Amino acid sequence: MVDLLLFWHRRDLRLGDNVGLAAARDRTPQVVGVFCFDPGILNNGDVAPARVAYMIGCLERLQDSYAQAGGQLLILQGDPRAQIPALAKALAVDAIHWNRDVEPYSRQRDTAVVEALKEAGIEFRTTFWDQLLHEPGDVRTGTGEPYTVYTPFWRNWAKRSKAAPLPTPEGLQPLSAQQVDIAKQVGCIALPSAADLGFVWENGFPVEPGEQGALERLEEFCDGSHAIDGYDEQRNFPFVDGTSRLSAALKFGAIGIRTVWAATEAAYGQSRSDETRSGVQTWQQELAWREFYQHVMYFFPELAEGPYRAPLKDFPWVNDEEQFAAWCEGRTGYPIVDAAMRQLNEMGWMHNRCRMIVASFLTKDLIVNWQWGEKYFMQRLVDGDLSSNNGGWQWSASSGMDPKPLRIFNPASQAQKFDAEAEYIRKWVPELRSLDTELLVTGKIAERDRGDYPAPIVDHKIQQALFKDKYKAQRV
Repeated sequence: MVDLLLFWHRRDLRLGDNVGLAAARDRTPQVVGVFCFDPGILNNGDVAPARVAYMIGCLERLQDSYAQAGGQLLILQGDPRAQIPALAKALAVDAIHWNRDVEPYSRQRDTAVVEALKEAGIEFRTTFWDQLLHEPGDVRTGTGEPYTVYTPFWRNWAKRSKAAPLPTPEGLQPLSAQQVDIAKQVGCIALPSAADLGFVWENGFPVEPGEQGALERLEEFCDGSHAIDGYDEQRNFPFVDGTSRLSAALKFGAIGIRTVWAATEAAYGQSRSDETRSGVQTWQQELAWREFYQHVMYFFPELAEGPYRAPLKDFPWVNDEEQFAAWCEGRTGYPIVDAAMRQLNEMGWMHNRCRMIVASFLTKDLIVNWQWGEKYFMQRLVDGDLSSNNGGWQWSASSGMDPKPLRIFNPASQAQKFDAEAEYIRKWVPELRSLDTELLVTGKIAERDRGDYPAPIVDHKIQQALFKDKYKAQRV
């Protein structure tokens, strides 16, 4: 018999469609949520103010959801390896549940918490996979190995049945007044603001924080605007609102992945043309990319520290700090690159096509180590996720799991193809707004027309040839 159960929230900041929480509610109505602000994450130098602010917005709404369900969410601040076991012991909980994670730090942290709970004699259940449709190990090659190439992973992953969304727990019971006092004595606090934690963000978010905001955005994407139907084409144009913008919600688990998948299946079932079905399936493939990167991070945790491909492990990067600073600030002299970086700096978010453009530019034109860009993205992105960010950067740098690794994007060609009217460039590089479209997309801007806008800091053709020479030398 379980009387009191603690559920530890991490990247699952919602009540609905939550695997570990649903299992907890099946055992007892007295399920108390807890979230711990971990200094090991907050103080590591890779945390974006936008991400902290979004997370706190999700926590505010999660506290409201617990209250509406009759329960409560406790807040801790400090090392969870000490704080979580201490709270569980002080409250004399019968058990604690949490959902698993793929990231190396999280896995090490959780192992330490398990050991502390064992010493305290507290039951724990940590076998739940909530953030994935298929847990690591479920999708393997014919020889039983984890996949290292996306396309065969997708084929195997796509044909497997997916779990249905789980119900939102109801009828929860809160702690007694005496238990609340005990929780405070062991460190439970009021929910802090981002500023309280040393982070300032006032520029809003791509999607409203919290479960309800994410569900509304999913419904709008799939049923309202039907943007999912045209996703195959529209996703590539940064000035078009053609993406779901759910990446931050998925990163923090403000929405359940089973809920998301069910919405795509419903949209596919309602499709009446090959074009719309293609749009839905392309978005499903993006969900599979997300899972692919998480699976490989689980099986190859060394990816978090460096390149997957051996020839790139000691690549002779140029690493010019002034050029890197120009890239960060959006003043490279390449309008499409600068537009994208300015969007990142102002919004804490960047269109995915532009992420590929700027990553290619940093690694192939400036020949700067991709890990510099990876870190800068994590310092700015509201949706910064180790697995996806690392996977995307390694793909762009030709260092990752890719059967055709050498890709170089021409900024002008990308702008001409995906921002043909220069609408995106004009929005984010306003000092060039009055110039002809052809000048903006090609970047061939005369000095007299440039004003304060910088000249190109490198020549794409020269840098492309230089990178190819370096790359060829490493592969020999």
